[in-house]
Amino acid sequence: MKSGFIILALITLLLLSYGLYQALVAAPTEATMGEVQRIFYYHVPSAWTALLCFLANFVASLWFLAGRSGRADAVAVATAEVGVVFCTVVLLTGPLWARPVWGIWWAWDARLTSTLVLWLIYVGYLMLRKFSVGGPNPMLAAAFGVFGAFNAVFVFMAIRWFRTQQPQPVFGGGPKSGIDPQMRYALMANWVAFLALAILLIWLRYTLQRVRQAVEEAHAMKSLVEPEVRTRR
Repeated sequence: MKSGFIILALITLLLLSYGLYQALVAAPTEATMGEVQRIFYYHVPSAWTALLCFLANFVASLWFLAGRSGRADAVAVATAEVGVVFCTVVLLTGPLWARPVWGIWWAWDARLTSTLVLWLIYVGYLMLRKFSVGGPNPMLAAAFGVFGAFNAVFVFMAIRWFRTQQPQPVFGGGPKSGIDPQMRYALMANWVAFLALAILLIWLRYTLQRVRQAVEEAHAMKSLVEPEVRTRR
């Protein structure tokens, strides 16, 4: 497992380096927005990766609700934490891009507002998990994760359902959504790199969560055994 993790880490580093080159050097400068448009190559892949993490959290939460599996619980925690990291990147890079292009840092439109709500939902999910020790709290957190997935769908569809400040979808949004092939390639190269990074972080966080579960189970067993031993004495 350790060798596999190291190999994935090296691959991720190479992909991130290649994506950086594509975003800052190889991709042409956008005619209207200029150099600031290069934030696009990090903003959009971060958003896609965050949504995939929250989708994985949705599946893991359903899995946990169905069978109380420790593995499912660990996957749910890991994907939620990594999803929040990438969603934070989205919320930070968005205003940096918006200010020089729109003249404002933020607009309370459907896409931006729902993304902020999505971030708050999963931060709340993680806080609930942090303060949960047995009892119904893990089940409550899993149900919260299922609810959050519906908002993730709304975030994805917002620019299709409403008129917002956001540009049309890069893919599948009609002829206006087309971009220069080199820009598209740079975008996809960075998304592949971000997916690799997400998998690496999820793997690490999942492993730590499983160790934590094992320690908690050992403490629980010890607390059950000790009173028995005292009673026999």
